[in-house]
Amino acid sequence: MSGDTISPAVQSRRLKPYQLSIILGCGIGIFTLVSGLVPSLTGWKSTSPIHREVFGGIPGPLIIAFYTVIPMMLIWGSLRFADRIRNWERGAPDNRRTTPKNIKRRLKDFRAGVYMRTLLRDSAAGLMHSMMYFGFLVLLGVTTVLEIDHQMPESLKFLHGDVYRGYALIGDVAGLVFTGGVVWAIVRRYVQRPYRIRIKSKPEHAWILGVMLAIGVSGYGAEMFRIASEQAAGKNIDYEKWSIVGWPLAQTVNGASLSTLQAWHQGWWVFHVLTFIAFLALLPITMLRHIFTSPLNMYLRDRERPKGAMRAMPNLAETSLESFGVNTVESFTWKQLLDLDSCTMCGRCTSVCPASATGKPLDPREIVLKSGEVMAATAAHAPGGRVSPPIGVDSEITVSVNSVFERITAEEIWSCTSCKACDEACPVNIEILDKILDMRRYLTLMESNFPAELGNAFRAMENQGNPWGMNQGDRAAWANDLDVTILDPGAPLTHEYLYWVGCAGSFDDKNKKVTQAMAKLLKRAGIDVAILGPSEMCTGDSARRSGNEYLFQMLATPNVEMLNGMGVKKIITQCPHCFNTLKNEYPQLGGNYEVVHHTQLLEELIGSGQLDMSNASLDDRITYHDSCYLGRHNDVYLAPRKVVGSIKGIQVVEMPRNGTQGMCCGAGGARMWMEENIGTKVNDERAREAIATGATRVATACPFCYIMMDDGVKGAGKDESAVKVGDIAIHLLDALENGERTATAIGAPLREPVAGE
Repeated sequence: MSGDTISPAVQSRRLKPYQLSIILGCGIGIFTLVSGLVPSLTGWKSTSPIHREVFGGIPGPLIIAFYTVIPMMLIWGSLRFADRIRNWERGAPDNRRTTPKNIKRRLKDFRAGVYMRTLLRDSAAGLMHSMMYFGFLVLLGVTTVLEIDHQMPESLKFLHGDVYRGYALIGDVAGLVFTGGVVWAIVRRYVQRPYRIRIKSKPEHAWILGVMLAIGVSGYGAEMFRIASEQAAGKNIDYEKWSIVGWPLAQTVNGASLSTLQAWHQGWWVFHVLTFIAFLALLPITMLRHIFTSPLNMYLRDRERPKGAMRAMPNLAETSLESFGVNTVESFTWKQLLDLDSCTMCGRCTSVCPASATGKPLDPREIVLKSGEVMAATAAHAPGGRVSPPIGVDSEITVSVNSVFERITAEEIWSCTSCKACDEACPVNIEILDKILDMRRYLTLMESNFPAELGNAFRAMENQGNPWGMNQGDRAAWANDLDVTILDPGAPLTHEYLYWVGCAGSFDDKNKKVTQAMAKLLKRAGIDVAILGPSEMCTGDSARRSGNEYLFQMLATPNVEMLNGMGVKKIITQCPHCFNTLKNEYPQLGGNYEVVHHTQLLEELIGSGQLDMSNASLDDRITYHDSCYLGRHNDVYLAPRKVVGSIKGIQVVEMPRNGTQGMCCGAGGARMWMEENIGTKVNDERAREAIATGATRVATACPFCYIMMDDGVKGAGKDESAVKVGDIAIHLLDALENGERTATAIGAPLREPVAGE
């Protein structure tokens, strides 16, 4: 499943992942069986007075049953996991090899996942899961240590004396943590009942939590009667006081007869073993499987393409492929199919989705679960032609064909703003957005099933080179009264930077002001730039995000050829969508450039002193709205805030949802060109959040965000005199010009004199 090209001969000799699962399961099962035989044959026992006799008080037939049934369950579980792994192998190649170059990142991602850093953003839920997870791991370790000691000859046994006392303490503390976490989970799911959890609660959750609670309780029950029966037999076991739960419990029953206590001990032990067998039975066929699949998914997070880039496709004008995008299970990559089995159903993706929050049909969790249902229902290799779905489904829901659109509607797919909030919130690194965008490719390229308004944008991009449908000859009209160099078509770039203005900055009336402000700021800082003017075409972001890969390539390929022919090395953009496409996706077509967003450049210019901010001031309260394509797609969060923070006299306030948790404006993923007529408008929701901060200015760093936030603020009844929405460049220029006016009015110098001037 590495995605490498391997010769058929080598591939036939190489073990497949599902075969490794079977070998591993059988190996562990056989090892468990042997570990039961060895002590009975060797008779090795500890001679220390401070130790625990393994299987003390348990009859031989029960021990034999233990070492027979447990290995059988382990082997059975490995076969069921193999069925699931064969499902993943149905997918297309995806190179996720571990290499010396990515091993550190892989281990970092794995640690972040297993340490539950994402889950701990919600401190209560994160702590609850941590208690169950780490408590269980320690208990598993405690059991393993006991079994290892059981195999050792007398001279090598280590679980005695102070080591045993510490062992007993650790085991009881871990049991308390684990059981407490399970009780907390039960209360959270069935008493507190948060909406995102309540709507997906199934009978299997009750089974899982019930079995886990039974494991914790039965473990203490068996320990309680074991200690009590040993006391009743007259043994001096004061060292068991280190069992801080088992010992006090044992004192509550130590008046009973030895035979009664032994019978109860055996009963609780059998119950404890049965709960573990039930756990092993549930592991491969319920959502418990994420104990294995989620850490694997976290480890495989790192990929060759940048975070903000879509999957590359072959040249559609030359390819022999007959189908594009995703509509069947086999159309996904194997990693995307592993995603479907890694979902924990926590609903964090749904809770942060702007489309879901404003009443649209999209629910990111359902995209994963429904795709998983199709994969599970079409597993021809498995017994009965199916495996268990990611989570239980109602009996009336059926899957008759191997198509994700059997369960997913086009309306769900087109509601997505591609903000990537779902991916950012997922605690197990599921790549939800990739799946949605790949499905869009199929809908657009294979079925022409896209919103009618999007067709207008497609035609405009194809015919006029921009989604606004404006005359390309007017691209540089914003610069008529400014000293800006416009390059002749194909002329070599002799300037340090190419300023990629973008369609919005060229044609939209609001964003022309941003372009003009930025040109003035660059002039002040002495930055050597030029623009393409009429030679610049749309980068194709909206085409690609709406699934029209053919149109994207039609726009991007000549852009790359032109930029390469001009010798362009450095590009400034003010649109995060252009920034992301030029920086992360044009390399797929041979265009490799140093691309900087205007907020990053402004931060650098302010920091170096090239842009003198000594007199820049505004007496305002300002809030910054994060652009999804600058933030979550490219991890640029601090630069815009540092630019705003450099203005004297300004009070910066954050909206409740900011940074990695910022809310989308609603225009990404080509939603800019589609009507929003279901539920609340995303930009109205976000604008209300901005207004609620009491800000008199709203700063944006994206032309789409500027348009959407300005419309939302005005729609809420706030005109520019009350709340001014504008790009950071506009606010920065306002501050500089305001400072100059103030300094001129009081006859002060524009800046502090510098020695030697």
